[in-house]
Amino acid sequence: MPTIPQPNRTLFRKHEAALREQMLEPPTSKVAVVIDTDAANEIDDQFALALALLSPDQIDLKAVIAEPFSFAHHQAPLLAAQRTRDGGAASSWGTPTRASVAPDALLEDYEAWLDRLEAAGTPLADLAFTTPSEGVDLSVAEIRRVFAAAGIDSAGMVFRGADQYMEEAAAPVQSAGVERLVELARNSDEILYVAAIGCLTNVASALLLAPDIAAKIVVVWTAGYPSADQRSNTPALNLVQDVHATRVVLESEVPLVYMPGFTIGEQLTISQPEVRASVEGRGPLGDLLADLYNNNPLHQMLGIASSSGGSWVIWDLICIAWLIDPNLVPTVIRPAPELATDLRWDLTNSLTRHVMREAVSVDRDGVFRDLFAKLAG
Repeated sequence: MPTIPQPNRTLFRKHEAALREQMLEPPTSKVAVVIDTDAANEIDDQFALALALLSPDQIDLKAVIAEPFSFAHHQAPLLAAQRTRDGGAASSWGTPTRASVAPDALLEDYEAWLDRLEAAGTPLADLAFTTPSEGVDLSVAEIRRVFAAAGIDSAGMVFRGADQYMEEAAAPVQSAGVERLVELARNSDEILYVAAIGCLTNVASALLLAPDIAAKIVVVWTAGYPSADQRSNTPALNLVQDVHATRVVLESEVPLVYMPGFTIGEQLTISQPEVRASVEGRGPLGDLLADLYNNNPLHQMLGIASSSGGSWVIWDLICIAWLIDPNLVPTVIRPAPELATDLRWDLTNSLTRHVMREAVSVDRDGVFRDLFAKLAG
C-alpha cells in the first residue's frame, strides 16, 4: 500500500505565520468592526463607542456586544483590609489605632481606597458590587443609550454577551453575542476587527466554539502593562476578570493587536475644562458624555469626591483610534507573551512564540482632536 504523504508542518506553520503578520498590518482604509464592551463599567467605553459611531467613513460597525463586568473580586479583600486597619473591629468607620496594626500587604494595597471612602463618608456597605450577570445587562442598556444619543437606530446591532466568566480554559460561555460574532466572522469577505474593550470572555468563547474564525478576525484589546514590563497585571480589570479567557486568546494564535493600558493607554486623559469646552453642548451625544464625566459611576465606588480640577483616563479610546488612524497609535511586532500564574507577562519562550502587534505610544492630542471635531460636526 502506498504511503500517504504527510503535510510538511514546518512549511504550514511558516505559511500561518506569514498570514498572521499580513493580517496584523495596520489598516489603510475603512474597516469592518465589532465592538465588545462592558459599557456600563465606567465612562471610557461610552467615549470609545461614540467615536466609532461618529466615524462612518473609517469604521463599518457591524455589531456591538455587551460583556460581563464586576468589581466583586475587590469586595472581600477590601473588607479584610478594613478589618486589619481597624484592628479587627467590625465593618464600620471608626478611629483605629493605626500604630497597633501590623504591616499587611492587603492593607497596603487597599488603604488609599479606604482612606478616600472614609473621607467621603461612604460606608463599605453602600458600595454596589455588581455581579457579572447584572453587568452585562447594564451594558446592553448603556450601549443602546449611546446609540440613541447619537441618533442611530440600535435595532439588530446590540447583542447580549456572556453573563458569567469562564470557569475553566476549555469552558466557553455561550450567548447571543458570541453567536453573532461567529456568524459575522464566517460570513465576512474581509478582515473583521474585534475591538475588545473589556474582558475577553466573549472573544475567547467564540474562538473555542468556532476555532476557524481565528483566520478571519483581528482582536484589538486593551489591558495591562506592556509585554516587556515585569510588573504583575493584577490591577488590569480587563485581564483579571477572566484570566481563563485571557489565556485562551493568547494561546489561540488569533491575530492580536495589544494596547497596553498602563503607560500607554493611560496617557488618554481628559480634564473637566476640556469636557466643558469641547464635549458639553455638542448635541445629545456630547451632553451624554459630559454628564457621564461629571457623574462618573466609579466616583462613589472609589471614594472620589469630584472630577473638578482633575482629569480622567479614557482608556478604551485607544482601540478605536488605532482602527481610525494607526498613525495615532504607533505599534510594533513583538512575540506574544504567555501569562504566568502570578499574572506577569512571561517571555521565556519568545523565540518560538507567535507574534502580535503592540502599541508603544499614543498621540493623545491627536486622538482627542479627532473626537472633538466629530462631536462638533
